[in-house]
Amino acid sequence: MLSANSATAVEATLPVVGEHLDTIASVFYDTMLSENPDLLNLFSRSAQATGEQKSALAGAVAAYAAHLVGRGPDAATFEHIVERIAQRHCALGIRPEQYTMVGRYLLGAVGTVLGAAVTPAIAAAWDEVYWLFAARLIGREARLYTLADVDGDNPWRRYTVSDRIDEAHDTISLVLTPADGRPAPAFSPGQYVTIAADLPDGSRQLRQYSLSQAADGATLRITVRRVRGRAGTPDGVVSGHLHDHVHTGDALTVSQPYGDLTLRGGGEPLVLISAGVGITPMAAILDHVAGNQPGRTVVAVHADRNPKRHPLRGDVRGHGARLRTFHHLTWYEHSDDVADARIGRVDVDEIPLPDNARVYLCGPVPFMQLIRAGLHRRGVADERIHYEVFGSEQWRPSPVTATA
Repeated sequence: MLSANSATAVEATLPVVGEHLDTIASVFYDTMLSENPDLLNLFSRSAQATGEQKSALAGAVAAYAAHLVGRGPDAATFEHIVERIAQRHCALGIRPEQYTMVGRYLLGAVGTVLGAAVTPAIAAAWDEVYWLFAARLIGREARLYTLADVDGDNPWRRYTVSDRIDEAHDTISLVLTPADGRPAPAFSPGQYVTIAADLPDGSRQLRQYSLSQAADGATLRITVRRVRGRAGTPDGVVSGHLHDHVHTGDALTVSQPYGDLTLRGGGEPLVLISAGVGITPMAAILDHVAGNQPGRTVVAVHADRNPKRHPLRGDVRGHGARLRTFHHLTWYEHSDDVADARIGRVDVDEIPLPDNARVYLCGPVPFMQLIRAGLHRRGVADERIHYEVFGSEQWRPSPVTATA
């Protein structure tokens, strides 16, 4: 908990921090990366170019401050925020000592943007907020590293690409076999790994990719859609590298599996809703359920531009055929007379929703916002909706703490 003096100072300054959050985040990232260019390997070039990534951590700290003074997320919601950030940090190999540097630049950015308004007492209060937040993350990350049997100083493992599969237009799967001869790690369906891609220019970039099949003890499989820039945004650096330069027999550096979009509860019905390459964690969940709980009711819903861009469609149908009760609905923006496909956007009112179902979402943020609003309208409680965001989540102090 915050000390009384700090709580007063934080509550008084929270509105102005929230108002200037984007500027604070920009100064923070630009200064830290310009003075520590080695950190560029940790951050997506594409996300930096669009500005998507800059406000993620600053927004989370501000949301935590709001939580501490009773003006932000409740305890359960903030545990979700902490868990998601900790999982992502472990997938990137973040170490405790890095929090000291990050805190120095973040709090320095607050002082730079707000100027003389940041008195010593206010600076001390926000420093306390940051370190309370950092301590929670460091503790959770240490536990996750232990559970994953990972040496935090060397969190990577080498794999060989044992197969490369063309799944759909601009989408491939890479089947990865551990190069050290030991079994592939166990994981919960819905989790992801980080690929540490060594690029032709000598730099390294890290990207997370969901595992697209259930654990089998022998291999991991990721499914990668090439990211093509739109409206001036750059092409995806790592997705393009994997498509153009990585083939059967090549080696990749990979993290242990992490992520919190995992199966919850017991045998409740499942509703799996995806768009585009968001189908990847859904395919792994469906594969696992078909092999371990074939009596469980599953509804699978997918949206894509057209049938040629629909990845893992055969996998989903094959897994569904192993289930006692399975409903499969597909929407395409455009279609060439594909049987049973719907045209246009997903209509939530057409989705079968069994009683007490758990819903899993993955896809672009606007898609998930639209679907979640429709699910709320149909009476599905928030705690029964689980989602994964590809990219950086944008937390805000109030009134909404996440983009999806």
